[in-house]
Amino acid sequence: MAWQNERTVPDALQAIVGNVQEIFRSEVRLAQTELKEKAVKAGKATAILGAGIVLGIYALGFLLLTMMFALSAAIPAWAAALCVCVLAGIIAAVCVSAGRKELKRVSPKPERTIETMKENVEWVKRRAK
Repeated sequence: MAWQNERTVPDALQAIVGNVQEIFRSEVRLAQTELKEKAVKAGKATAILGAGIVLGIYALGFLLLTMMFALSAAIPAWAAALCVCVLAGIIAAVCVSAGRKELKRVSPKPERTIETMKENVEWVKRRAK
């Protein structure tokens, strides 16, 4: 009577294969979700960076004009423009560096999915033995 409740070997193998397939489908769904989350984060960072750059360009332009006019009262206009240009170049370099640093923080690699896939492969290997 105990034999009637147990599954046959082909049924057990079919169940194992079905479970493994479902695990891998779940991992694919997890990877898609994780990549979408990272894309949204990168999009937000890029939008913020872009808005900051545009507003910074306008503000910097007016500031540079003001500085140039103020300096031209003390030194020749060409020298004032050159001083302001050098200062603007330094500020631009700092802004570009900060923006690149922020974009590098967003990793396109789905770390959680890779880790769980490794665990799943290890689980299947142990079950197959």
